Amino acid sequence: MSTDSPVNSPVKSESTVGARVRNFLIAMVAIALSVALVLGLRTETSSASLAKLAEQSTPLEVAMTNGKPSLVEFYADWCTVCQKMAPDITQLEQQYTDKMNFVMLNVDNTKWLPEMLKYRVDGIPHFVFLNQNGEVLAQAIGDQPRTIMASNLEALIEDSPLPYAQASGQVSKVSTSLAPAPSQDDPRSHGSQVVN
Repeated sequence: MSTDSPVNSPVKSESTVGARVRNFLIAMVAIALSVALVLGLRTETSSASLAKLAEQSTPLEVAMTNGKPSLVEFYADWCTVCQKMAPDITQLEQQYTDKMNFVMLNVDNTKWLPEMLKYRVDGIPHFVFLNQNGEVLAQAIGDQPRTIMASNLEALIEDSPLPYAQASGQVSKVSTSLAPAPSQDDPRSHGSQVVN
């Protein structure tokens, strides 16, 4: 029997080594990409979060009395559209913070129920543009492109008509109940209680 049998051939051991090296490199690249993705997502979410925006926002009472125009945003932490817009709102706030107020009102806080009723908030994000006297100039509901928001803020600061007033985009519905639940004791519902 020859020593160069197919079982002990050098070609097979080289291909096995090559396959192991290839698999090792694929595993290393996958690990590197996973780490980069996790770090990228962590950096993105920590740089522009709704909590951070709310923490840095001007209190509503101050915004109504300091003589600056204001952008009031009704939001919720669970609102995916609000989360999506957070980086753009953060950039706009950094750009215009010395010229106007940025107010964040969480719809999950019942303290803001009077304001929600006043501005008829039924979807979020809901933006209210107030002039320096606290008067409503326009409202925008839902996902708004950064360029449209910037154009409206520029006009608000210059005290001119907003170019994109009454804009609507993708919204998250607010489920705050404003009316009492119907009672079973309603005299008009007596027929619904009869069972055949």
